Amino acid sequence: MTASDTKPLLRVQNLCKFFPVHAKGIRRKVIDEVRAVDHVTFDIQPGETLGLVGESGSGKTTCARTILRALSPTAGRVHFQSEDGEVELSSLSEHALKPLRQQMQMIFQDPFSSLNPRMTVGGIVEEPLLIHGIGTPAERREKAADILRKVDLLPEHRERYPHAFSGGQRQRIGIARALILRPRFIVCDEAVSALDVSVQAQVINLLMDLQEEFHLTYLFVAHDLGVVRHICDRIAVMRNGKLVEMKKTEELFSNPEHPYTQRLLSAIPNPDPDIPLRPILEASEEEELAEAKL
Repeated sequence: MTASDTKPLLRVQNLCKFFPVHAKGIRRKVIDEVRAVDHVTFDIQPGETLGLVGESGSGKTTCARTILRALSPTAGRVHFQSEDGEVELSSLSEHALKPLRQQMQMIFQDPFSSLNPRMTVGGIVEEPLLIHGIGTPAERREKAADILRKVDLLPEHRERYPHAFSGGQRQRIGIARALILRPRFIVCDEAVSALDVSVQAQVINLLMDLQEEFHLTYLFVAHDLGVVRHICDRIAVMRNGKLVEMKKTEELFSNPEHPYTQRLLSAIPNPDPDIPLRPILEASEEEELAEAKL
């Protein structure tokens, strides 16, 4: 899982996503804006896992969705190294984006609401192939059976519905759906936060194995720094829509520079009862004033 020195698979440059705030009862009158993503810049190398962390409301999920064009950016550029060369995602039309979506997929946070309860597992996993017109019905069934095996599910699970599975199994179905098109880049949006701790470890190890097997590149959105430390090569920290610090994982944990990063790390509990709890650092008045202006 070492980032290579080749051309970045993804380059995000001054990405912005602002949401207008309308006057109460007057839809057309904009009185303010929420800067959910505010001039964010970073690169991701092929085969790398970049962690995007921050507290709830920091803008990390909005950033990830804007990169994939689930949300249209307000400003900035997103360059993706596709199989046919570099493309600028932020300016493409929906029609031009459709073939590129085969190379970019997303694993969603909630394994319960992200799967259609009216569809069988086979239908859910095969749907991306159907949308992109790939293969015959028999070929799609075979591909679905193969990818279900890759995520440690059985081919006969194709005939069941999502309600028959546990949370961890449902997330594996979501992973299979994301992998069926053989993408190059996957956004994991809080992919394990809704799971029990023991199941989290299983899914994280599965993601790491799949990354090695399929040469995947991950943008791993999370708030659990313990999980991020285990899977990510580098970590980018977001605060109020801005990127405040980005370093290699172990360097960030051993030498955090930004006061907000220091406070995040000081809040991590240690399961060893023999290790005394670290005091949670509080923001100084100067830092609070600076953050209030963001």
